[in-house]
Amino acid sequence: MKHLITTRDFSNNEIIKLFKEAKEFLDEKPRDFLKEKSITTIFFENSTRTLSSFESAAQRLGARVLRLDVSRSSSSKGETLYDTAANLDAMHPHAIIIRHANSGAPHILSSCVHCPVINGGDGKHAHPTQALLDLFTIYEHFRGDIENKKILIVGDIKNSRVASSNIELLSRFGIKITLVAPPHFMPNSSLPKSYHLSKELIENADIIMSLRTQVERHEKIVYASLKDYANDFCINSQLIKNKKLILLHPGPVNRNIDISDEVMRDQKTLILKQVKNGVAIRMAVLKKLILEN
Repeated sequence: MKHLITTRDFSNNEIIKLFKEAKEFLDEKPRDFLKEKSITTIFFENSTRTLSSFESAAQRLGARVLRLDVSRSSSSKGETLYDTAANLDAMHPHAIIIRHANSGAPHILSSCVHCPVINGGDGKHAHPTQALLDLFTIYEHFRGDIENKKILIVGDIKNSRVASSNIELLSRFGIKITLVAPPHFMPNSSLPKSYHLSKELIENADIIMSLRTQVERHEKIVYASLKDYANDFCINSQLIKNKKLILLHPGPVNRNIDISDEVMRDQKTLILKQVKNGVAIRMAVLKKLILEN
């Protein structure tokens, strides 16, 4: 049984095929590839973009969606993930999409069910469909010419599952990554690093990926105020003025902390395009995993 737990679960060739299909799905027309199929979503963490994106993707493919309300489920009464998995599996879904605060939960679930499991984000570990849609956005913008493009990943990299998945995936496609963060947000990595968001770095960048400060995952308070962080790492109009680059963010954006209001309105900022691309990518992923398994 093939699952999507990390970006490593798909080869480069499989990903390029996904991109070709996703491009067709950008027309937003309904399909019936998954007619009579059922998909269960179980999100143990709050989500707006990822959950609605997956549900839109499933519905556009003609599938039925069952959203399990975790706050009202037996897991809130102490039921183990193994027992939750067994009960879900007994309903015979054609795919399960899970988000969980604990790294490894999607892997555990995948070992207990008889359908594809898709990781909608687990702890600090991975968020594979976000990385796929980010790469797809880059791929489309540069018309496939992405090898040796330079990207700055800026922000709370150490606590970001989005960064973790993007580092693996973008590196594999030849994109040159530089990590930009204060020391306490910088992971152990052999990639080039900078503890300052300098104009020189931005001058040489093709892409900037800004990340949200993951306050909920911090074991202790790092900044008395996020404004202190913003003074050094917020992407503002002066930094990117007259620069030919694109700006990405997985959302939700902390305005004037991650990215300034002015830059949010700039044509270089492709955040809403990422959202649109996310539905198309997730359509391609669902179709692949359900019909090829």
